[in-house]
Amino acid sequence: MTKTNEAPHASGGPYGAFAYVYDRLMADMPYGEWLGWLDAYWSARGGRPSDVVDLGCGTGTLAIPLAREGSRVTGVDLSADMIEVARRKEAAVRSELAVPGELEWVVGDMREWRAPAPVDAVVSLCDCLNYLTEEADVARAFGSAFAALKPGGAFLFDMHHPNQLDAYMANEPFCHDDEEASYIWTCELDEETSTIAHRLTFFVRGADGRYDRSVETHRQRVYSEATIRKLLADAGFSGIETYADFTFDPIDDDETTRMFFAATKR
Repeated sequence: MTKTNEAPHASGGPYGAFAYVYDRLMADMPYGEWLGWLDAYWSARGGRPSDVVDLGCGTGTLAIPLAREGSRVTGVDLSADMIEVARRKEAAVRSELAVPGELEWVVGDMREWRAPAPVDAVVSLCDCLNYLTEEADVARAFGSAFAALKPGGAFLFDMHHPNQLDAYMANEPFCHDDEEASYIWTCELDEETSTIAHRLTFFVRGADGRYDRSVETHRQRVYSEATIRKLLADAGFSGIETYADFTFDPIDDDETTRMFFAATKR
């Protein structure tokens, strides 16, 4: 039996109810590879930054390990529900493990948020920036990142390559099913705008044995490497580097599915 319901205190909208089951249903995401890429980048350039802003931090799965390594981390996310889950996760981790770095959680828009003091690094991973479906909004987010950085600071992020849209459409629908939670994830592509709509229908087993059903639609847009380079330069960044798929190899427009960018504020 199913019933339609939201998770307790869910605010609605993308990453509303979904926030409370996100970690369970997305456990196979390559978080270790994202953290490994950051560590390799920083190690090659003198070491880990002291102050980091994580834009689109979600449930804190990357921000918390960065704080465990000693950085002061500010996690920013548009979803109050994701931030609530991140706070709970931080408390659970601190109850069992040493977390030398400070953590601050902020409900905010990456296009508008301003750091109270300049930081050494801004990161935005897990294709968060693809949720900005207008170039003007990407430009605003880049401007915010630039404003937050100290001179010499780096903005590190990833975005889907246009090839990823083909991969989504070739492999959808995506499904997960276990006794506690399940989802069906379908995709609809608008080739004219290079935008994809992800429709997630998920079911979570409640304490009474019944399943709560929720539906969310998330939209992402892909941009070319050249477009992102231009927007970064327009925001004031220099020394722009691009890499492919968790490596430091150049982007291959035939093979790459995830582009990594590193841009410096001089």
